[in-house]
Amino acid sequence: MGTATRGDGITHSGSRRGGRPRRRRDDRSDLPAAGRLVGMTAIPESTTSSIRLRLLDHAEQRWPQLARTEVTYRGAFAYVAGVLPDGEEIPLCRLRYGGSAHSFGFAIYSAAHNRYQETALLTGYLAGSPQDALDTACTIHLPAEPS
Repeated sequence: MGTATRGDGITHSGSRRGGRPRRRRDDRSDLPAAGRLVGMTAIPESTTSSIRLRLLDHAEQRWPQLARTEVTYRGAFAYVAGVLPDGEEIPLCRLRYGGSAHSFGFAIYSAAHNRYQETALLTGYLAGSPQDALDTACTIHLPAEPS
């Protein structure tokens, strides 16, 4: 028997036992788009606002070396950068949203490797508050101790 392709993109063969459909090699309709993170929930808008305000307030209280913090979002990640008084923006860390507005995975920015590397916070935990993440990142990236 020959093969037939229906409108569903599956090649059907009458000679195959059980008559089960066989996927064509070039059919990728069930795969995610390139670069899309599968199974990772985007950070809700209410949480993005909370992160931004918590970091701004904490930086103002603990990190006078920073003029401000900048946070950008992409999928389940929040990328935190510090802006120095001269306007230079330095990447600090990445927060990974796992469903809680109170605890985030942490990755420090490595200038040597030009990427984020998952590591423990100063608290010893792999996840914590955005403020814990900022303290860890600033301790590593800024020259002086917090006041």
